[in-house]
Amino acid sequence: MSYFYTYVIQSQNNGDLYVGWTNNLKQRLSRHNKGLVRATKPNIPWVFVYFEGCLSKEKAIEREKSLKTGFGRKYIKSRI
Repeated sequence: MSYFYTYVIQSQNNGDLYVGWTNNLKQRLSRHNKGLVRATKPNIPWVFVYFEGCLSKEKAIEREKSLKTGFGRKYIKSRI
């Protein structure tokens, strides 16, 4: 069975948060920190501050979209 993850990383450079989804957390964080993701490249290095496991890609994407809303950002900040 494959798992998919919705994750939140935080820049150790300026404290910015980034929300995304993946099926491989370790590999995805490595890509962020190597500068291979345009949106996060300027604020390297990044660390995980939150993640959730999902049973489908669709659910992970749905949760990512939810966490990118105002309510979702508030929820994240209450959890970290």
